[in-house]
This record gives sequence, structure tokens and C-alpha cells, in this order.
Amino acid sequence: MSTIDTARLADWMDTAGLAGKGEPLEARFLSGGTQNVIYEIRRGEHTCVLRMPPEGAPPDRDKGILREWRIIEALDGTEVPHTAAVGVCADPQVLGRPFYLMGFVEGWSPMDTHGRWPEPFDSDPSTRPGLSYQLAEGIALLSKVDWQAKGLSDLGRPDGFHERQVDRWIGFLDRIKNRELPGLEVATDWLRAHKPLDFIPGLMHGDYQFANVMYRHGAPATMAAIVDWEMGTVGDPKLDLAWMVQSWPSDTDNPEPSEMGYVDMRGMPSRDDVVAHYAKVSGRQVDDLDYYLVLAKWKLAIVLEQGFQRAGDDEKLLAFGPVVTELMRSAAELAESTDYK
Repeated sequence: MSTIDTARLADWMDTAGLAGKGEPLEARFLSGGTQNVIYEIRRGEHTCVLRMPPEGAPPDRDKGILREWRIIEALDGTEVPHTAAVGVCADPQVLGRPFYLMGFVEGWSPMDTHGRWPEPFDSDPSTRPGLSYQLAEGIALLSKVDWQAKGLSDLGRPDGFHERQVDRWIGFLDRIKNRELPGLEVATDWLRAHKPLDFIPGLMHGDYQFANVMYRHGAPATMAAIVDWEMGTVGDPKLDLAWMVQSWPSDTDNPEPSEMGYVDMRGMPSRDDVVAHYAKVSGRQVDDLDYYLVLAKWKLAIVLEQGFQRAGDDEKLLAFGPVVTELMRSAAELAESTDYK
């Protein structure tokens, strides 16, 4: 487990004029991996969260962490559920890598439920639909943020977004591919031939799902914050929607085990109802959702294939193998059957 220099952090916070000046500072490790480490920072009555790349992370993560900060800071004053922007330090001399501080969120993460919702959502299924509608509402509100007015014009390149999606990811797959993926050619050719002629650019999360949001305790379901902005960009927000619903159970009353993932989807609204709620809140038309579903399935298959190719003896990564082939098969099947032209 990594550690941070609390004395240097306290000095920096004092110089920056942040809350708790002169108070003892305590840091508690919350989580971390190869890309980020996260600490809870307590100073007197004040609590916040520190996020930074670990010591061994590649140099480009320094730019990435500052990019995340720009998004979080831009969300202040919007309706998007988000963590408060507390402070940022681009100077690696302070803690060894750039870092930022964000507000502490009182709530819970679906990633920590181990397949069972916290109360009252576990024992009272009538409270569960709100979790899904809040999930859809989060990215609907995100898509409405005036990213240009918020100074994010250089965050992404919406022009040519869909062309780059296909070119980038097929090029990535060509570099790592060590097996044939049935359906790849069908889905790839279809995506190239059916890309949207026009779309309204917007702020995107890039990996939007139950794993990357937090809810407030108790009912009714209320989203507390969208978190983990590593993939945030300006592009086509409807890809976030498709990413969220691409594996949504066809029957939420009796979902297949493979459709459950890390959360219990029983009692959730249908995909059509969730998509309709997104359309209502965002003001975006969703008649072309099938294109985005093909793209989401195709792209996720390629992302997971990277993990499978470097799995070695790692059982978790080896399990990606059949998931990848099923995703690519599903992408090709939808491409061949959809009425979207």
C-alpha cells in the first residue's frame, strides 16, 4: 500500500488557503491500482478525498489526473451529481505526482454491494427502479453541460469522433490480436457504413455504468455523484447511454445470470423505459440507438480482449475470453438485424 507525505500535503493545503489550516492532517488509504491511488484526508472537522497516480504509473497519467480535475471543476454550478472540486496541485515536487482534492461523498457505491443492494433496495423491490432512472438521468444531465462555456473546448475533438472510434480501436486490436473474433468484420464494416451523419457534441464520461456512480443512503434513490473521470472527453454523449444499456437484461423480472453482472437487476425498469427517461431529460432523440449499441458492444469487446490477451494464469482476466466473443457476436447480430439505416 502506498503512502503520502502528510506534512508536505498539509503545508501545501495551508499555502493554498484550503479549509483546516493548522489542524493535524490524517490520510487513510481507500483504494488504488496501476492508474490511481485514493486517500481520505481528514483535517479537523473537514474531510476530502485525494486522487493521484501511483509512483509507478506511466508519465501520461500526470496529464490524465489534471484532465480529470478540469472536468470535475467544470461541473461545479451544474445539475450533474458530482464531487466538489476542492483543490489541484500540478507540481510533482509536493507529493511526487500531480494530484487533486475533491469533496467526500456521503453515500454508497454499487461496486461494493457484492450483488445485493443495501436497504431498503434489497427488501423492497419497488424502490429499485429509481436507481436505474437516476443512473440514466446522470448522463442525461451531463450531456446538457455547456462544455464550451465551461472552458472544455480543447478536451476532445468532436469533429470526426465516430470515424476515429472505429479507426482507433480496430488499429489497437490489430496490435494485440492473437485469435479470430467471429463477427468482427461484419460489425466493423457496418459501423463504417452507418456512422451518424450529424450529432450534437457533448461532455462524455466514457465508462458510464453502475460501477462509476454513488448514491445517497436511503430511499428514494438519489444519485450523489458520478465518479472516475479517466475516460472523460467531448464527443457523442449517446455512446455513454449505449455503454450503460448494452447489456441491460431483456427481461428484468427474470434476468439471466449472465445479465446480472455485479448488481442485482431484478425489478429494474426495462431498457426501453430507461432510454425513454434519458431522452426526456436530455432532450436528445434516440431513434438511432442501435448504431450506438453496436459500437458499444464492439468497443467493449476490444477493450476486454486486451485483458484476455495478457491474462496468463489470472482467472479473472481469462474469464474475459468468452465474454469478448459473445459481445462481438451480439454486435454483429444486431448490425445484421437492425432496421437502422
